[in-house]
Amino acid sequence: MFISWAAIITMLSLFSFSEMDLDTGNLNIPYADKITHFIFYLGFATMGSLSLRERTSGGLGLGKTLFIVLVFAILYGILIEVLQYTVTIDRMAEFGDVLANTLGAFAGIGLIRWIFSKKNPLKWKF
Repeated sequence: MFISWAAIITMLSLFSFSEMDLDTGNLNIPYADKITHFIFYLGFATMGSLSLRERTSGGLGLGKTLFIVLVFAILYGILIEVLQYTVTIDRMAEFGDVLANTLGAFAGIGLIRWIFSKKNPLKWKF
């Protein structure tokens, strides 16, 4: 699931949609692209943490796993923006996107910390 999510983020970030008719009508949501980046990277960090937990059977430890996933999510977001700047013709790299990605990743990590907190019955180790 995590690999699929990362592939979706990559496709939506690097492929051109200019030839497609993406008519949104009169719907105008301020900062909709930043909200989208935030949500995508919240999912990226959440699924990445759960995926790494599954692969290591919880043996890596919560703190170490979250740190690895957070660094990976931030670097991945930066890489996507660099690729948008260098490889694509009609896509723009923006610092605001990197910031939204980073905040989303932190929110995803916070969600995982909350899910596996002492207040909740879920255990990190299997």
